[in-house]
Amino acid sequence: MLAKALPSPFLTFHHGSPLRFSSADLAQPVHRLNIFPLKSTQNSRVSYLSSKQWELQSTSPELNITLDDDDTEKWAACRECLSTFGFSQEEQDKILGKAFGQVRSPYWGEERKPEIPNHETVNGILDYLRHLSLSDDDLSKLLKKFPEVLGCSLENELKNNVQILEQQWGITGKPLRNVLLRNPKLLGYNVDCKGDCIAQCTRCWARF
Repeated sequence: MLAKALPSPFLTFHHGSPLRFSSADLAQPVHRLNIFPLKSTQNSRVSYLSSKQWELQSTSPELNITLDDDDTEKWAACRECLSTFGFSQEEQDKILGKAFGQVRSPYWGEERKPEIPNHETVNGILDYLRHLSLSDDDLSKLLKKFPEVLGCSLENELKNNVQILEQQWGITGKPLRNVLLRNPKLLGYNVDCKGDCIAQCTRCWARF
């Protein structure tokens, strides 16, 4: 019965069509999302339909993005950045999708516009996190728990928030590593309502 309930995935190519896929909660398994550069015309587009509709906290669970040849190459390069952590291709796509607005995430609310990531941005954030004495195993756990970290601002959020933890809270070294693994979302905090809620709770220091 289960086999009948899950249709097989398929990949179709159409000139000028958008890349379409449905997204899911990061913890849920999904079928493989294949994004390949096209070798046809410059304006070619890829159309992809997932074999399983992903669950989202969204009024429009199906997402549509259009990738040209350059975009598919950028996406593939970012996948490569995550390959060292042993993620499957499906997991890589979900992490990147949640980080860069291709998959709707409650963390961003309404503010995140979909974008295509570049590997310099992804590598820059990963290198900085390694600088904080996080091992690749640590980073694997952190990315599964908070994939949106790759879409946060390195200078204005990650570095600034680590500085706050170190200078205002006196948290450094191993205790800092432990805090980040326990609550990695604080890396993206960018407001402090000081108890007077401004409805940006997922990114507020009041949660710390």
